[in-house]
Amino acid sequence: MNQGELDTSPGRVEPDPGWLAAPLPIVVADRDGMITDTNDRCREALPDAVAGTLLADTVPSWLHAAHGEVVAGEPGTSTGPLGERSVAAHPVRLPDGGVAWWLVDNTAEEALRLERQRTEFLATASTALLSSLNPRRCMEVTAQLAATQLADAAMVIAPGRHGWFPTVSCTRDGRLAHRRRRLEPDDVPGLGEALQGFPPVPSRWIDPASAPEWLVPDDFGTVGSLVVTPLPGHGVPAGALVLLRHAEQSAFSEDEELFARLFAARAGVAMSAAHVYAEQSLVAEVLMRELLPPTLREVAGVDFAGRYRAALDTDRVGGDFYDVHPTEDGETLAVLGDVCGKGLEAAVLTGKIRTTVRALLPLSTDHQRLLTLLNDSLISGDSTRFATLVLASVTRDGGTVRLRLTAAGHPPPLVVRANGEVEEVDTRGTLVGALSTMRSRSAAVTLAAGETCLLYTDGITEARGGPLGSEMYGEQRLRDSLAQCAGMPAEAVTERIQMLAMQWAGRHSHDDMAVLAITAPRNQHLTAVGGHGRGRYTA
Repeated sequence: MNQGELDTSPGRVEPDPGWLAAPLPIVVADRDGMITDTNDRCREALPDAVAGTLLADTVPSWLHAAHGEVVAGEPGTSTGPLGERSVAAHPVRLPDGGVAWWLVDNTAEEALRLERQRTEFLATASTALLSSLNPRRCMEVTAQLAATQLADAAMVIAPGRHGWFPTVSCTRDGRLAHRRRRLEPDDVPGLGEALQGFPPVPSRWIDPASAPEWLVPDDFGTVGSLVVTPLPGHGVPAGALVLLRHAEQSAFSEDEELFARLFAARAGVAMSAAHVYAEQSLVAEVLMRELLPPTLREVAGVDFAGRYRAALDTDRVGGDFYDVHPTEDGETLAVLGDVCGKGLEAAVLTGKIRTTVRALLPLSTDHQRLLTLLNDSLISGDSTRFATLVLASVTRDGGTVRLRLTAAGHPPPLVVRANGEVEEVDTRGTLVGALSTMRSRSAAVTLAAGETCLLYTDGITEARGGPLGSEMYGEQRLRDSLAQCAGMPAEAVTERIQMLAMQWAGRHSHDDMAVLAITAPRNQHLTAVGGHGRGRYTA
């Protein structure tokens, strides 16, 4: 072996005395951990490591532990800190059972490895955090990643109300605990500021013993150090992240605190996005409930049933609508309409029309007056859209049902008689919201038991499909389909008409579809306990 070289193989070798002049620190210790020799570079790096002293008293603990492993027959390179540097200790076993340790500065390599590891962690964390828009799940992921990768335990604290704060804590083994706590943020130094989005307090300023009981997981033991950092969000703070380490572990370094802030920045953005999405979803759900067609039922002895299908499967609302309103004079006002366009923008105008009609219910006996006022309200608004409508005032008169129908730019309703004959109601009118003057002509219809009046939108008749995929369903097919519904309950009529139109369209695109059936019920036999309920139809 040449001077200055060493054999790192497991076999025993006799080092050349030239190793004492090597440019690397070298320390030699016997089997019992007693230092027997060092070179000049070692005495510069480890001034206390001189012959006759113990490794345990003079070198870092990780090097002393590595020496015991090599003596026990498990040779291998170990890495650890030496002052502010990172060192790789390479062992050479000696004939007498001792070990010569060559200490190689690998600070740059270790820094590069750590940087790669952190970059990979941040990429993985970003993917995990952005995989869900559920605020609770985002808090869980943040706590789990922080506890398993950055500390021994972590707690995520979301902004609270009236002193109550949602929290998620996690330990290194991945155990999660959800709590809604009543707490005083100022009990933890820096927590109040973090929840307001202010820069974090350095961990060296925080006394670990001051950590309140609620902050420390059960069976955690003594807290050695803790970090409190804000979770910045979109314009407003998303909460705070608290990291804890055991007393046996080294305290958080400035570099580790900086990295924790980088992670917290990503977590805060994800939590903020989830919170914004949850709020928007809640608002949309509340508004959607007002825009969705109502569930219809029997009103004043008359059966009502409706079906609605948006143009796109992803939409729940659109430009078609229907409503049924009982009035104080004993009549029931049924409304079916079609707003120009589809999707959410059309649904907004749909909501306005439905609200306006509801406000005009005291005028429901005068269709012309109601339509005129509705027309005026749409023309005076900002929207340039128009709509078509059908109004039906419905009254039960013994075994028959009397209807007063008015169409405003809308396809006239169809009536299916008990014998299967289909009639078109003679009513016409101008569009609503298109012209300054509203004109309409009403018609009266009487339904015998089992007969139905069908109100529908042009999404039914204009559905394109069939064998060639381009032919409209058309009014004649609608009439033929309705003729087959003679004697059916209202619910069955609407279900069948919509089903046949959808089958005709197949996979082709179609407009919004809405149908509303008004049926004079046959004699009823109530089967519900106590005599209440819709009962079952009998001939």
